[in-house]
Amino acid sequence: MKKEITIDGIKYLPSTEVTKSEIKIVILQRGWVVIGRYSEEENDMCVLVDAYVIRTWGTTKGLGELAIEGKKTNTTLDKTGVVRFHKLTTVGIIDCVESKWDGEL
Repeated sequence: MKKEITIDGIKYLPSTEVTKSEIKIVILQRGWVVIGRYSEEENDMCVLVDAYVIRTWGTTKGLGELAIEGKKTNTTLDKTGVVRFHKLTTVGIIDCVESKWDGEL
C-alpha cells in the first residue's frame, strides 16, 4: 500500500516509493537523449531499464511534450534495453507521466 499526502491538489509519495521503476527522460552529455525506468546504483552510477534512445522527438513543444503527453506519431525510439551511465554525465532528468508511457516501454 502506498502512503501518499495531498497538498493543494498535488499528490506526494515518500521518495522510497518513487525512485524505483519511475519513467524518466534523461539528457546525457554529447547529445544523447534516452527514456526508461530510472534507478540509481552504487558508485554514482545510474541505470535505465526498458530503455530507448529518443532519435527523433516528433514534437512541436520539445521534450516536455513527450514527458507529459507520451510518444507522438513522429517520435522515433531505438530500443537499447539497459543503459548505464555515471551520474556526472547527466545534463538533465525529466519526470514522465507514467500512464502515458507504460504501454511504450
